Amino acid sequence: MSDTAPAARAAHEGAAPTADQGPPRGRRALLLALGVVLLALNLRPALVAVSPLADTIRHDSGMSAAATSLLTALPLLCFGLLAPVAPRLGRRFGLERSLLGTMALICAGTALRLLEPVLALFAGTVVIGAGIAAANVLLPGLIKRDFPARAGLMTGLYSMSLFGGAALAAGVTLPVQQASGMNWRTALACWGALAAVALLVWLPQLRSRTRVGAAAARQAAHPVRGLWRSPLAWQVTAYMGLQSLNYYAAAAWLPTVFQDAGMAPGDAGWMLSFSSLLGIAGSFLAPVIVGRRLRSGTLSALAAVLCALGFAGLLAAPVGGAYLWMTLLGLGQGAAISLALLFIVERAPDTRHAAQLSSMAQCFGYILAAGGPTVLGAVHDASHSWTVPLVLLLVLLVPQIAAGLGAARDRHVAGSG
Repeated sequence: MSDTAPAARAAHEGAAPTADQGPPRGRRALLLALGVVLLALNLRPALVAVSPLADTIRHDSGMSAAATSLLTALPLLCFGLLAPVAPRLGRRFGLERSLLGTMALICAGTALRLLEPVLALFAGTVVIGAGIAAANVLLPGLIKRDFPARAGLMTGLYSMSLFGGAALAAGVTLPVQQASGMNWRTALACWGALAAVALLVWLPQLRSRTRVGAAAARQAAHPVRGLWRSPLAWQVTAYMGLQSLNYYAAAAWLPTVFQDAGMAPGDAGWMLSFSSLLGIAGSFLAPVIVGRRLRSGTLSALAAVLCALGFAGLLAAPVGGAYLWMTLLGLGQGAAISLALLFIVERAPDTRHAAQLSSMAQCFGYILAAGGPTVLGAVHDASHSWTVPLVLLLVLLVPQIAAGLGAARDRHVAGSG
């Protein structure tokens, strides 16, 4: 059921598109899907690669611990603060050109980090964060527009690529840097090559769509209004924020939790990478099976239950059952991020609403997530143990379930424009 009437929905879509404006088919669809996968692969590595090299960067540059923490927090702040700008870029330049621009920004940011001053490292990180922030928002809209009948599959491939890129960067950056003897600046800049490949593969998309009619163009130029008054939009936003908080807060501190429980540092770092690998499977499977075997609301609750079991296991026996707990967390967190993206696509009646809803959800979601690691660390410092922080993450899964059940309702967000 939809709270947007057919006539209103037609108005939202604008004038009828030209014949070439339908969903892509055949070779064109495969090339577009490959482009989406390559774009998504680039939305984490340039940032995640900083973490394995953090000690080396800090020692070589003389940065303080606080400055190093800021370097890792900056991307999340960019994701949140710059998300509202992305729909305007999409309306002004079109999705294809805007997404090409995001890869250009990532390439420029990685090149900027090759420069010697520490300020260039931070500036390059901001530029990369800006490119990723825009792509984060625009890709769900592109999936809504070009893959309406395969939204679940494409969302699965998109989110799987997000996890895959993060796992790749976390797993190979340090070994490659050590084996090759390159310095940390060059090791970070290497990830710009992946963005350059995506840019080249995406170039044909600039010629793939004909011009829309004048009425449709005028309609597309106007933003969606009133979305912030939609309860359903806020439920989608809450789910995005809570699952992001869960993931980033846990990722920041889980290696330390294992080390404090007696695990070797190398093994503790591997546990996080192992969880990310399982997250790839969870992120792909969740949107694919929605509607076939489980409803999205049921699956969002199941994902939270898997996370809860993982956190409970960490409380009871962190080292003894480490692989089981990280398997549960990886599957649960991977499924949750896929569902958060799928809710954006499915709750929007058209491409403009998808971009605007994506902007709203990711703005609040990533700002909330950016504060998660700091709050969890402060709670640990105050309680002198990891029991209270882990219990806090468990408790936050309750509103996440509620938001997921609300966001899963088969309706469209209300908005005008």
